[in-house]
Amino acid sequence: MFKRFLSALLAAAGSHQAFTSSAEMNISSCPITYYGQKYEKVYVNRFAVCFKGLYQPGIQNDCILMSGGTADRGGLSVLSREIPTGSGVHKLLPNLKYAGKCVNVIPLTDSQQSQVTVLLEQRELGGQPADGLVLFTHFSGILQVADAQVNGLTVSKQTFQTSETNSGVITDVSGCRFSGLAYETNTTVNDPRICCTVTCDVSGAATAVSHCGPMEHCQGDGRKNSDLDGFTSRPQSVPDRCGYSLLRSSSLPGLHVLGVFKERRRKDLSFLDRVVLQLDREGAQISLEQGSKVKVNDDFLTVHATPQMVHSVALTKSHAGVTAKLEASNYTVSVVFDGQTAIIHLTGKASWLKADLLICFCSMQYDDDADSTSSCNTTAKRCNLLQEGSFTACNSYVDPEPFVQACTQTLCKYPAVDDLTCHFLKGYAEVCKYKSNVTVQDWRSHTSCAVPQATCQDMFCGSHEFCAVDSSSGEARCHCRALFASKYKPTNSFGEPIVCADKGATVTLANCLLEDKGIDYSVLHLNDQSCRGQLDNLTHMVTFSFSSQNTCGTVVQANNSQIIYKNAIMTQNISMFGLITRHDKVHMDFSCYYSQPDVKTLSIRFRQSSVIQHISSGEWKYNLTMEAYTSRDRTKPIDSDADIDLNQRLWVELKTYGLEEDRVAVVTDSCWATDRPSPAGGLRYNLIINGCPNPKDPTVAVEGNGLGTSTVFSFNTFQFTGSNGNVFLHCKVELCVRQGDNCIQRCAQTARGRRSARPKYETVNLAFISVAWTY
Repeated sequence: MFKRFLSALLAAAGSHQAFTSSAEMNISSCPITYYGQKYEKVYVNRFAVCFKGLYQPGIQNDCILMSGGTADRGGLSVLSREIPTGSGVHKLLPNLKYAGKCVNVIPLTDSQQSQVTVLLEQRELGGQPADGLVLFTHFSGILQVADAQVNGLTVSKQTFQTSETNSGVITDVSGCRFSGLAYETNTTVNDPRICCTVTCDVSGAATAVSHCGPMEHCQGDGRKNSDLDGFTSRPQSVPDRCGYSLLRSSSLPGLHVLGVFKERRRKDLSFLDRVVLQLDREGAQISLEQGSKVKVNDDFLTVHATPQMVHSVALTKSHAGVTAKLEASNYTVSVVFDGQTAIIHLTGKASWLKADLLICFCSMQYDDDADSTSSCNTTAKRCNLLQEGSFTACNSYVDPEPFVQACTQTLCKYPAVDDLTCHFLKGYAEVCKYKSNVTVQDWRSHTSCAVPQATCQDMFCGSHEFCAVDSSSGEARCHCRALFASKYKPTNSFGEPIVCADKGATVTLANCLLEDKGIDYSVLHLNDQSCRGQLDNLTHMVTFSFSSQNTCGTVVQANNSQIIYKNAIMTQNISMFGLITRHDKVHMDFSCYYSQPDVKTLSIRFRQSSVIQHISSGEWKYNLTMEAYTSRDRTKPIDSDADIDLNQRLWVELKTYGLEEDRVAVVTDSCWATDRPSPAGGLRYNLIINGCPNPKDPTVAVEGNGLGTSTVFSFNTFQFTGSNGNVFLHCKVELCVRQGDNCIQRCAQTARGRRSARPKYETVNLAFISVAWTY
């Protein structure tokens, strides 16, 4: 039955493309989806059909492999009409529920007449692409294994016995892809790697049910970590997790108050960064942020001294910070956050929460070097002030010991900046006032804690920053968080690596890193002083860039292996004070380059008249193409089924895409033909030598060599004497920095023929590309 069905498919299909050994085939007219990924090309070698490139063991690829035999020939036929659900495929595989839009038929055969036919069927479900059904058949009469691989890993493996392969076997090996993992169709898997139950239906669509709660994450082995912990009445150290439950009670249904902690100057200490009110009934979230800012869901809200009602919560702002107040179940809940300390006050049947002061130190989760400016003995004396002087009036209402312990353990590690001791003392005094209505008199003068002149209110900092007073200027500014800065400080860098793309370059620096070194970004510029850094007001990242349209003084240089575009970030040369300056001299070089492309060889039939080679050079990418034509105007490349005669005139164009045409030219160094795929093997015939036509062959002509990003040469076709096999054409090209007409190849005419008058530059790394034709 299957043989009849296959014969009918091939008879109904369109044109047939044949190949030997291996092939890259375009299936864009009938693209398929394999394990959730759409593909428009297929690569075949041996009995392997792959979608990301030719099969190589150990290389990540999406492939279907058949054991036994080595296919040395094959083809591609495309059936472009719909395959109904009652067709031969569906009779053989009754689980298939949906019609196919088209099918790619790829028969593969080896010298032993072992045969595999791969059917790649395009399917749709509800107008959307569904997983392509990949079907196998085999007629070898030997034991066979079909191995479906995703990213180089086996997803499914099916074994066919000799009795089955004698009569032909057809099977479905399509599947789903979810979170980067692959699953077979019509299966449900409880996957501990992502803590989900994943269902892959017969159409190749995946759905998943997570086993993690909203504040949990999967460890990858089936275990889940909670991002949420609660406080008790005793002092606790806090690991640096996402959030901690500050208030949640059955007496206050629908309300959940959380504290989010982040590090500041040290990686091993975290501080309260924001307080979040989750309102389950309203489906809303109100976040009290740094700088006395308020965010409702994802939008910032302007808050004033006058109460503003948002989702039944009254929001106000004062010099003490922001306050959120709401009534719920005969209780009044008040949350005050000043950027350092959060105080939650509950009035009603129960007057206080189970945590008195919600500012906590962090236990060591990250290693960090000891700070030379901190002294545990001095810190202990400062923190013990909570049990002395005017604070004793509160000691009978609020136990000072948890505050002393938290203060001591935190400041023993933290550098002697940011006035943290005073923050702990202030927090204790405020808790005392809320709980007992007792005011600690003159505590600031007794402890030398002056009222801050610079505050962080209304100061906006990025997620990688925190606000504190600068020790040099005395002004509040955004400082880098320790985890963020740790990526850059070991290398003394100020930001991310240079990005080279689209014929331009961009470098992004962190303003907080610059300010840590006393550098004002506004006085920095590129070689061209008009090109200055642009500050992003949300992230506080400073970006410098140049492009082909705005070069900003970029200098182009060349060496034996690269063409380099160089620029620099520097301080301006003049000062508004004439003879003096208050800025350190800054000079940061950065560059992008085109590498002379690596040597690569492509060998295909001449009937495939176009060769495209993608080259990655450093951070800039460009394409090198080679196309053949039978007419001088080069309007239409040679068709794959065109007949080429001996001694017929051909024009070949070598062209690049992605280079900066005003600065870089392409030079064809040499072209030659061999009777073997290797450029160094067998017989050799030169067409272009040192950029000029072979003086011994009058049919060879070269046009525009070194003028721009393309070169054209022409010659009359030939074959090697005594051979009727393949002829392989090879070309080497190189990149040249344009300075006037220095890249142009001038070929002098002499009595003995043409010779090269080459420009005075040398390049050792040349691009290499080849094409072959057969008679």
